[in-house]
Amino acid sequence: MWTVRYLPRIDFRLVGIMLLLQACGLLTISAFSQEFLFEPEEATFFLPAVKSQLQWLAFGWGCFFFAAGFDYAKLREWAWAIYAISIIALIGLFFTDPIARVQRWYRLPFFGFSLQPSEVAKLAVVVALSWFLERRAGVAESFSTVVGAGTIVLIPFFLIVKQPDLGTATVLYPMALVMFYFGGISKNILRVLCIPGAVILLLICLTFSGLVSHDSLRPYLSGVLKEYQFERLNPDTHHQHASQTAIAIGGPFGTGWRQGEFWRGGSLPAPYTDSIFAAFGEEFGMVGLCAVLAMYYALIACTFQAAAAAKDPFGRLIAAGIAVYVAVHVLVNVGMMTGCFPITGVPLVLMSYGGSSMAATMAALGITQSVYSRRFMF
Repeated sequence: MWTVRYLPRIDFRLVGIMLLLQACGLLTISAFSQEFLFEPEEATFFLPAVKSQLQWLAFGWGCFFFAAGFDYAKLREWAWAIYAISIIALIGLFFTDPIARVQRWYRLPFFGFSLQPSEVAKLAVVVALSWFLERRAGVAESFSTVVGAGTIVLIPFFLIVKQPDLGTATVLYPMALVMFYFGGISKNILRVLCIPGAVILLLICLTFSGLVSHDSLRPYLSGVLKEYQFERLNPDTHHQHASQTAIAIGGPFGTGWRQGEFWRGGSLPAPYTDSIFAAFGEEFGMVGLCAVLAMYYALIACTFQAAAAAKDPFGRLIAAGIAVYVAVHVLVNVGMMTGCFPITGVPLVLMSYGGSSMAATMAALGITQSVYSRRFMF
């Protein structure tokens, strides 16, 4: 089930890229921690937020190497149990006290942190959908397969939307479409399923490019979206302007580590969580941001290579789903910070401060390496 002998066969390029991205995240967290606001010359690198993130990184690497050494084929036997537990965890949130006026986290007082089950649910959907689509390979184009696969995705989707956390829920949509494609779902059905996403994407592009006024959409969307959700489609919010300003201030080469001035007055919201891309850009400039984007491109390419090298449909589907999971997080977060997408609270994986996202992402990438390291087994 788990063996160390497959670990030397993993793609160590991926390991190096992950370490570099995490190092970039730690640099930003150290620079933008609240303890550093007023007397930077007295601050050390290992501020409390950095120490906390290092603990999550250690746990995340434990998840990565455990998943990489674990035989991914065994996940077939546990797919529905993992999925069921994630659904129960999502439902259980509605019986807990809200944190920051939303029901997204479980407080774990004895451990000193909170757990966000939606991060685990995304990985559970990938596993359950891979199992289902592999079993339905012979009848993948049938209507019943589409209904079954859609149900697997829609149950957690609506539970996450209800929290409310529309940003996290929307990650499931492109992830499911790619897995449907790899699973052999009818191309005509896929085209139909792509229509809602294409319409929403077109609407966002028209709004954020200034071709369509935000206020002109109110009569059409007020009955569909809540007021705070509708306001996220406003390209003129403070968060939108602040993130773009931080990137612009950085210029080609940035202001230098711990030399950023814009954030000192609290002008950039969530500088080392959701806005870490903009915060990094202020201090390391466009050169630094291009380097980060190149690393993410290489990370996603390595993950898709694991999908291409998979020895069975189950492994190919899991690796492809995880590759899209990473790609969508990067695309949405960077799009938010550059004024292309609404601010939805999607973290920048491997860089943003936080534990649930880090642990889930590291475990997911570990599973892709389990697929990759066993590519020659028959």
